[in-house]
Amino acid sequence: MAKRVLIAMSGGVDSSAAALLLKRQGYDCAGAMMKLYSGETAEGGCCSADDAEDARSVACRLGMDFYVFNETERFARDVMDRFVAEYCAGRTPNPCIDCNRCLKFGAFLDRALTLGYDYIATGHYARVSFADGRYHLLRGRDRSKDQSYVLYQLTQEQLAHLLLPVGEYDKPTIRATAAEAGLINAEKPDSQDICFVPDGDYVNFLRCYGQVTLTEGDFVDKSGAVLGRHKGLVAYTTGQRKGLGVSAGERRYVISKDAKTNTVLLGDDADLFSTALTATRLNWIEPEPVAPIRVTAKTRYSQREAAATVTPRGDGAARVDFDEPQRAITAGQAVVFYDGERVIGGGTIE
Repeated sequence: MAKRVLIAMSGGVDSSAAALLLKRQGYDCAGAMMKLYSGETAEGGCCSADDAEDARSVACRLGMDFYVFNETERFARDVMDRFVAEYCAGRTPNPCIDCNRCLKFGAFLDRALTLGYDYIATGHYARVSFADGRYHLLRGRDRSKDQSYVLYQLTQEQLAHLLLPVGEYDKPTIRATAAEAGLINAEKPDSQDICFVPDGDYVNFLRCYGQVTLTEGDFVDKSGAVLGRHKGLVAYTTGQRKGLGVSAGERRYVISKDAKTNTVLLGDDADLFSTALTATRLNWIEPEPVAPIRVTAKTRYSQREAAATVTPRGDGAARVDFDEPQRAITAGQAVVFYDGERVIGGGTIE
């Protein structure tokens, strides 16, 4: 009997192609979409009514059952509320990573197993392998589309039930495969990241959804001198240069934010570089190290990884020391560790 797979379908070409590839491989497939956000979504975003119709259309064309799961309450609690809390604490969160952990590979897998499916599948550009008695998360073959960075929180249990068929291909091949099969979304643009911030104005979202009141404070330099007034910590992120409203003889950048003093530290570009960070909320896909290990690491999705040493502290945290200074390391973002093609693990930057 063919193994049963429930495919997380977003309405985009990647998850649709995942369904097509798995059907061709002989799996017994069905599709499902999670309704995550009940508000307005941006054009090119995800979870919209149009996306649901596109996903349903593809499932119908491929002869698959299609489900819609309502996860709006959990999404609000575990993703949107945390997004607000992190910004208020002076950090810059990555809600897509939280969504992957709690919803796409948490709630979705739970539903699939309850319904009797053997696997779930998504359209992420990454790969899963099994060797030496454990599962491994690998980069996607197409390095320009590799999404392993946002999957570092996967567990052995989740990897055991996960198929990532598009990770073996590059994007042009996936679009061509979808077009040849007559899928309606073969040329559909990629979705934007934050589905619950439809206009990109996250400060307005924090005001309206999070009931956040912006409190003015001081811009300061390294010596503590006041350079001007800011309009609220949540309006700024590390590395920002535009929109500061500070008169100075040289370019100023946001270096860091201090929620305790309600101050924003400004400096020049050189001040944005640092060689070390502390990571918490660690997840290890490979065996957790007990001594310092050499890795390559990246602190942003689009960044090239850099050589580093990870030293576990024994309290669930680790120190990461880079061989070369890294620019704009941002509290609240993820640092992800690699050993060649394999994702070792990662954590949240403090």
